[in-house]
Amino acid sequence: MNRKWKVSNIYLIIVFFILYAPIFYLIYYSFNSGGKMHHFENFTLDWYKEVLQDVRLLIIVLNTIVIALLSAAISTIIGVFGALAIYSVKTRRVKNTLLSFNNVLLVSPDVIIGASFLILFTIVGIQLGFISVLLSHIAFSVPIVVLMVLPKLQEMSPTLIDAARDLGASQWNVITKVVIPYITPGIFAGFFMALTYSLDDFAVTFFVTGNGFSTLSVEIYSMARQGISLTINALSTLIFLLTILLVIGYYFITLRYNRPGRLGGRK
Repeated sequence: MNRKWKVSNIYLIIVFFILYAPIFYLIYYSFNSGGKMHHFENFTLDWYKEVLQDVRLLIIVLNTIVIALLSAAISTIIGVFGALAIYSVKTRRVKNTLLSFNNVLLVSPDVIIGASFLILFTIVGIQLGFISVLLSHIAFSVPIVVLMVLPKLQEMSPTLIDAARDLGASQWNVITKVVIPYITPGIFAGFFMALTYSLDDFAVTFFVTGNGFSTLSVEIYSMARQGISLTINALSTLIFLLTILLVIGYYFITLRYNRPGRLGGRK
């Protein structure tokens, strides 16, 4: 037992090292005054100052955050109602068909999805830019929210709904006073997953961005093609720290809603 425990720990250490070593290597050299990804000379914050003084880059950061927040909020609302609709279907075959349609965007290659959205927006006449990026992010985020919310609905005992109806609650009251509070952890999980997917997405966004509008992922790709610059390291470090803050925020929110005594928490 002890040997298995040691082997599993060594395996985890190796996995985490492989995952995080490149990130910390990037962060380490973001403080290098030498301007190269080798031979660390002196500690400096000049690359971070350069990022914070670049007005165009700050606008792109703002665009990315606005797109992420809007798409996450809208897709969460749509995803919750979608999960409720799938949950309410009684026929197993129909339910499995709806789940299959929901999962199409999750299993399809990002290149195919991006090209499809590009063709769609071109045919419909939607100009590539803020609206096209927002719509595409909402589209691929909705299935994620559905998959986060649906398990919480399946965990919920049908007797809760039956008891609420026996007490005279309307359908709207059942949803808002019983169902929504119970599935709140799943809703938050879906929101944060949609938020991180939006912040992280490159392939789909690359297809649907137009002239004069960009997001961080596309901008970092464009900067990287021009050559190695430690500004990219500084910018990537800031994004990584933002992601860490989102993870910590999600942890505390789920911790709060999983406390004993809450409707959606453990009993």
